Amino acid sequence: MNYHSDRFDDHSLMVFKDDKLFAVLPANKKGITIYSHQGLTYGGFVLQETAKLHETFEAFSEVLRFLTEQGIENLEIRMIPRLYHKVPSDEIDYLMHRAGGKLLKRDILMVIDYDHRIRFQKNRREGINKAIRHGLEVRIDDNFEGFWNEILVPNLQQKHDSEPVHSLEEIKLLASRFPENIKQVNVYNSEGNIVAGTTVFLTRTTVHPQYVSGNTDKNKYGSLDLCYDFIIDRFSEGRRYFNFNTSSLDGGDALSAGLIFWKETCGARAHSIDNYLLPTASYKQLNIELR
Repeated sequence: MNYHSDRFDDHSLMVFKDDKLFAVLPANKKGITIYSHQGLTYGGFVLQETAKLHETFEAFSEVLRFLTEQGIENLEIRMIPRLYHKVPSDEIDYLMHRAGGKLLKRDILMVIDYDHRIRFQKNRREGINKAIRHGLEVRIDDNFEGFWNEILVPNLQQKHDSEPVHSLEEIKLLASRFPENIKQVNVYNSEGNIVAGTTVFLTRTTVHPQYVSGNTDKNKYGSLDLCYDFIIDRFSEGRRYFNFNTSSLDGGDALSAGLIFWKETCGARAHSIDNYLLPTASYKQLNIELR
C-alpha cells in the first residue's frame, strides 16, 4: 500500500499470538472511524492458515477493545470475498452477526467457477470469430502506456468524466514490484495499433481483470470478446475463479443490466460481498459460550 500512503491516514493493525503474527487488519482512519482499507479493493481481517474459530474470536475482540481505548468508535469493514480464501474462513461473518454489525451494503460480483465452467453463449463466440477474421491479436506485454493513454483514460473521461484509480506511474510501479501478479494484456489490429486491453491481477485462487477497455470499434470487431476469451483460459491453471468485478451503479443501489448481461453470456454468475459497520465498544457484549 506504500504507493498511495500519502492519501490515507494509515491505521493498520497486526495481531500477535505467542510472539507470532496471527492476523492483520489493513486499515485507515478518518475521525472516530477506521476503514478496512479505503485504498484497497477488499479489506477484512486477514488470518493465518492455522487460525481456529475461538482464537479468531479472541483476536477480533481484542482488536475492538484496542480501538475503543484509542478513542475510535466505529469499524467499517469490507469483507474479503470468499473466492479469495485459500481455506474456508467465515469466522468474521459469524462474529459480525454476534456483535450486532450493521450491513451497510451488499454488492454483487460476477464470477466464473472454473470447476463448473459455463460455455460462452453464441453472441460471445460470434464476437471472438469476428475478431479472428479481422486479424486481431492478443499479447501479454508491458505496454501499460499504450493502454492507459490511448484506450483507458480517454474512455473513462468521455463516458464517466473520471480517471482510473491507479495512475500510469502507480500501476507500472506495482507491476514492477509484483511481476507475477499483475499482467498487462493488449489487443492489436493487423496494423499493430492497440485497440483494447486489460490489466489483470492474479492471486493464488482468482483471476481478476482490474481494468478493461476497448476503442470505439470494440463491438464491431469483437476485440473485448477475444481479450476475455484469452485471459479466462490463459491464467486459469491452478486457480478456481475468474472475477469480473462488480456491475453496480450509484454505490450499489442499482445494477448495470448491460454489464451483467455481457458477463453472464461469458458464463459468469452472481457472488455477493458485504460491507459492515460495527461499534468498537461491542467487544464488551461479544462473548461466545463454549459447552
